[in-house]
Amino acid sequence: MSVFSTVLVANRGEIAVRVIRSLRALGVRSVAVYSDADADAKHVREADTAVRIGPAEAAKSYLSIPAIVRAALDTGAQAVHPGYGFLAENAGFARACEEAGLVFIGPPPSAIDAMGDKIHAKATVSAAGVPVVPGASDLDIPEGGFAEAAAKVGYPLLLKPSAGGGGKGMRLVHEESELDAAIESARREAKGSFGDDTLLMERFVTTPRHIEIQVLADAHGTVLHLGERECSLQRRHQKIIEEAPSVLLDEAQRAKMGSAAAEAARSVGYVGAGTVEFILSAHDPDEFFFMEMNTRLQVEHPVTEMVTGLDLVSWQVRIAAGEPLTLRQEDVHLEGHAIEARVYAEDPARGFIPTGGTVLAVHEPSGEGVRVDSWMTEGAVIGSNYDPMLAKVIAYGPDRASALRKLDLALADTALLGVGTNVAFLRGLLADEDVRAGRLDTELVDRRLDELVSADVPAEFFVAAAMDRLLSLQPSGSTVDPWDVPTGWRLGATGGVTFRLRCGATQAVVRVEGTPADATVKVDDSEPVRVSARRDGDLLEVRQTQGFLRYRHASGPERTVWLAGAGRSFAFADQEVRLSARGEAAGAGPVTSPMPGTVLVVKVAAGEEVSAGTPLLIVEAMKMEHTVTAPIDGVVSELSVRAGQQVALDETLAVISPTEEKQ
Repeated sequence: MSVFSTVLVANRGEIAVRVIRSLRALGVRSVAVYSDADADAKHVREADTAVRIGPAEAAKSYLSIPAIVRAALDTGAQAVHPGYGFLAENAGFARACEEAGLVFIGPPPSAIDAMGDKIHAKATVSAAGVPVVPGASDLDIPEGGFAEAAAKVGYPLLLKPSAGGGGKGMRLVHEESELDAAIESARREAKGSFGDDTLLMERFVTTPRHIEIQVLADAHGTVLHLGERECSLQRRHQKIIEEAPSVLLDEAQRAKMGSAAAEAARSVGYVGAGTVEFILSAHDPDEFFFMEMNTRLQVEHPVTEMVTGLDLVSWQVRIAAGEPLTLRQEDVHLEGHAIEARVYAEDPARGFIPTGGTVLAVHEPSGEGVRVDSWMTEGAVIGSNYDPMLAKVIAYGPDRASALRKLDLALADTALLGVGTNVAFLRGLLADEDVRAGRLDTELVDRRLDELVSADVPAEFFVAAAMDRLLSLQPSGSTVDPWDVPTGWRLGATGGVTFRLRCGATQAVVRVEGTPADATVKVDDSEPVRVSARRDGDLLEVRQTQGFLRYRHASGPERTVWLAGAGRSFAFADQEVRLSARGEAAGAGPVTSPMPGTVLVVKVAAGEEVSAGTPLLIVEAMKMEHTVTAPIDGVVSELSVRAGQQVALDETLAVISPTEEKQ
């Protein structure tokens, strides 16, 4: 049976690029869709054709079922691939495709419905003999009885939205005093993300490990499991590092979990690629519990592809076209080890709040056993409209140790200039002793956060930034006037040039004497070092007594220079150029937005007295909430925004005046 001639990809970002790549390999014409924010995005450039579907707001573009169906019909597409996120697990979208005569590349709507509601999903798989975590839900808790039900389930417990996944709306509650606030926050996020604030609570498994099984099923009755992925390295219930296989499981445990996952898929008549997620204690891997089934391709699917040799996207398309699986369960073998790291636009040193900006330059790693799934291009604008994931860096080796080494080197060679990322944090996490030993659990990152996150700017970067400034000041041309050379020479004194540089909240005075080929550099009161520097394309090469350092380099607006090396990147500007304080008011005056986004909740009114630390507003960006608090005791003398309003980075939200200034 031949596959489709044209497929529309109803998504954006790296997953759209990834799907287009497999469609091209199959000889299938690809159709991209894009919002106004993505008019020049990578997936638009790589598709055979592309259709505008609406403004930047996701609800009016990537979540608009009529717009996407119309685009598919207008371009002659026979099928639609939803990717992940957006409409990928929306049964209404799958039905709309069917009604329009389009094939939805995914499971039938009935399976999406059955697994999309976590409460009903648990009941369904439990009836099929799959073990589930003890808990309760809104459906069986009487009004006003949440606290009593929580006491019966026992603390700590986990609140989860019934209607969605991806960690959104999940809250870990350690004791009864935290319950009310957690319920309020979880319901608000669930309603905003999924349009449904129904919650369930589950017993929280101690020392939990998150292991999921990839399943693949055709329309002819074959259901396979393709081994597991370890997804225990998480923050705020969002996966950070994933790997296959898990070091925790032996062959017998792998087969047992795989069989349970296949039964879960069969219980709802599943067709296509899907993932069954389990939770288990690190101390007892024989006892595992069903968490949920994701009725779509997972972000972390590349690690399964690398250890099985299968192209999951290709199989999704072939299965949707009616082809039977040509594999049997005994044909599935896991060879070697693969590990994936997710690169996000976020600032780990400031609580992982989303960053943004224009990508000035991109360098992505390559080489044997290294794969990058990315949508990054020079000029790409990272805003607050969509998820902050920029790329995935994946490494494969014959064993786990070699895969870890390759991934670390690949991240060290990753440079994204113009936007702050979590790459340095990822390298720190991979270097953790327990991570390297495979002693993982879902709370490890939170326990080690202080060790993994640092706001310090190494002095070597200030040296490099100063040498870059010096190189920029050098005169060019066939004839150079000696007086144009920036030596700082003056009669009766040692020459030199002083640069007052700022990187975020860190400032330094850097004194440089000499030329780029032979200079002495002193950062603040540190000992001077001998340095030489030169540029080679987008590289800045710096030689010091102790060795040779290479940085990726890009120039930004207002004389800002971005430097990246060894997975770390920093933006440097002159001290008189104010880099954003991002809402961290130190005293009276404006309280500004820490990120571009939307005001979700305004918790105070003008004229209201507040204490330092009182929550004022909640700003949301890229599906993350950030609570803005009062910097001092005082009164809200101005309130500049309302709920639902879009705000820019550093935009004034409110003004707090000290209590004694109140009239």
